Amino acid sequence: MEEAGDAIMSEQSRIASIKNTNRWDTRQLVTMGLMTALAALLSFVQFPIFPGADFLKYDPSLAASMVVGFAYGAGPGMVVALLAATIQGLIMGNWVGALMNYVAALCFILPASLIYKRFHTFKGAIGGLLVSIVVVVVGNCASNLTLGVWFFYGSADAILPLMLPAVIPFNIMKAGLNSLLALAVYKTVSNLITPKKDQVKGRE
Repeated sequence: MEEAGDAIMSEQSRIASIKNTNRWDTRQLVTMGLMTALAALLSFVQFPIFPGADFLKYDPSLAASMVVGFAYGAGPGMVVALLAATIQGLIMGNWVGALMNYVAALCFILPASLIYKRFHTFKGAIGGLLVSIVVVVVGNCASNLTLGVWFFYGSADAILPLMLPAVIPFNIMKAGLNSLLALAVYKTVSNLITPKKDQVKGRE
């Protein structure tokens, strides 16, 4: 009888665990849906931040995607970023811009999310974001010299003279601002959206 009771309790614990997992999965999907909508909206909030280069516009959409990347991992963060870029591409009819946003999302979200997953501390988040800033600057320069030249500029001569004085500094500023914003927002809402077992306390 005792063994039968233990077996029943074990099965009940297993079922409860499955239910808790399902509830969390639903919560995660809802959070991702809301963050996708927020990222899509933020992609239309564009304004120049670099003097003398008004054609280079900053938008904070990748900060929202990075919050998801920190909370749930690189995969969900990328899903949010790519969906937001796709929505913007559909509304604006600018698929080249959407492709360039895909490159930016890949370069920005993946490094920081993967590093933070490996080093799950405040320092790990900062280190991951610093790596992401470098990677996204390189990635955006490459997309400007390939996709940008093929579809926008018509010739590398139109963008090359602007790389050092404008494009590179702008992308450093943009990635830096998005990193600071993502870090501040994630620190504020992490306990609300992150599983308890993955929450980080304090600055380590």
